[in-house]
Amino acid sequence: MPRIVLEPRFPVEYLSILDSDGNLDTALEPKLAADDLRSLYRAMVLGRRLDERMVRLQRQGRIGTFAPIKGQEASQMGSAFTLRRTDWMVPSFRETAAMIWRGWPIEKLLLFFAGHLEGGQPGRDQHDLPITIPVATQLPHAVGLAYAAQYRGDDVVVMAYFGDGATSEGDFHEAMNFAGVWHVPVVFVCQNNQWAISVPLKKQTHSRTIAQKALAYGLPGIQVDGNDVLAVYAAAHEAVDRARAGDGPTLIECVTYRLGVHTTADDPTKYRADEE
Repeated sequence: MPRIVLEPRFPVEYLSILDSDGNLDTALEPKLAADDLRSLYRAMVLGRRLDERMVRLQRQGRIGTFAPIKGQEASQMGSAFTLRRTDWMVPSFRETAAMIWRGWPIEKLLLFFAGHLEGGQPGRDQHDLPITIPVATQLPHAVGLAYAAQYRGDDVVVMAYFGDGATSEGDFHEAMNFAGVWHVPVVFVCQNNQWAISVPLKKQTHSRTIAQKALAYGLPGIQVDGNDVLAVYAAAHEAVDRARAGDGPTLIECVTYRLGVHTTADDPTKYRADEE
């Protein structure tokens, strides 16, 4: 018997709407009102300013270890902007811009990173899980939320955030498998900043993209320019609409770069070349 190709290779799309010089591809531009664009910009600037302030506070000994988001604001805001308040957001430990947008008071974030219990507790009317420090453990929780919403017939989408390092954890693959089997309304947002602490992406995975990992679980995966807030929004909006319509989960890989340290306890000069 001849060898038969059971499944041809699936193409993985890459989406970019703004190029590195700020030129806009109007054919792909999402339909966003001017007020929405201003809101996105304000949220990204606020996220960056809080980030800078938190790093200074940690250096002064006034808060504990902090994971800066510098360079990842567009990945967070382009995706979080697509959610309704009744949808669920499941963060890792580097989503402060998205958390502010979702209604977390800055005072609470300060309390959390200063070690106060109440800082990590969402409000009663908030559809967000607390900050998760262990890598990838939040992903099965996100799928569980989506499964519960599906079971109850709720019009709810769950969006889960994680980094490229999380894709090397078993929880990531378990969550993807469960989501695919049960066709639950969850959107996985991977902020691929090229480094899992000191481990570069090329030493984590041999696959060309993280987005293609979705194919093994029967899910659509797309790679986007994570520094292009319009591209992230367009991909996330499509994924959220799919999930809400009952068409199942999506994996979005936001290709970005960690401009600073992994956390304030990290010294990247030990493993990252100055040329980067």
